[in-house]
Amino acid sequence: MTSTVPALGTRTAEGSALQAVLLDMDGTLVDTEGFWWDVECEVFASLGHTLDDSWRQVVVGGPMTRSAGFLIEATGADIGLAELTVLLNDGFEDRIDRALPLMPGAARLLAELSEHEIPTALVSASHRRIIDRVLASLGPHHFALSIAGDEVPRTKPHPDPYLAAAAGLGADPLRCAVVEDTATGVAAAEAAGCQVVAVPSVAPIAPAVRRTVVPSLEVVDLTFLRGLMTEML
Repeated sequence: MTSTVPALGTRTAEGSALQAVLLDMDGTLVDTEGFWWDVECEVFASLGHTLDDSWRQVVVGGPMTRSAGFLIEATGADIGLAELTVLLNDGFEDRIDRALPLMPGAARLLAELSEHEIPTALVSASHRRIIDRVLASLGPHHFALSIAGDEVPRTKPHPDPYLAAAAGLGADPLRCAVVEDTATGVAAAEAAGCQVVAVPSVAPIAPAVRRTVVPSLEVVDLTFLRGLMTEML
């Protein structure tokens, strides 16, 4: 599938082929990808290191172990992964406690999925302590379950989080629509066999088979997501 948007209003009997919607968090529902980078810059500045802007595309969307590990290696900072992880999570929590901006279209999409009782899961590489903070603002009632990066054997870009979410909802991964903003998340969803909607945040994402690229969540609604499934039949 390419980046062509399914025709709005296309609603056939096959629309029921959509069994669940699985949503990424940072950069997809909440405008927080910049928060992570700002915190990373601040923490490493306190350690005497300046992060190169080009590294942002390397760490975006990645699990904490990969992102933090890369930055330690790239800077040569004298800090362990466990200690750095605590500092980054603490800094991020402080940011979202002050403000948690939603991505355009996020509130409307969540409300529509809830109204139509579409099984929905939040699937993030962030740790449980972060997800629970964000859920409190997003509204936990919008989600049947949530999967955190520190709760699966392998997090994104591996398929484990999305396979766990589909299983938890009793859905076939092939009949799940995933919304993601990074190449790492897209890779995880595609490896799980899901149909993917990519809404690029920091770095561009190219269209591909079973992947639709859109400029904003504002063009994504239930009719759109059902249309993805009818096109694959």
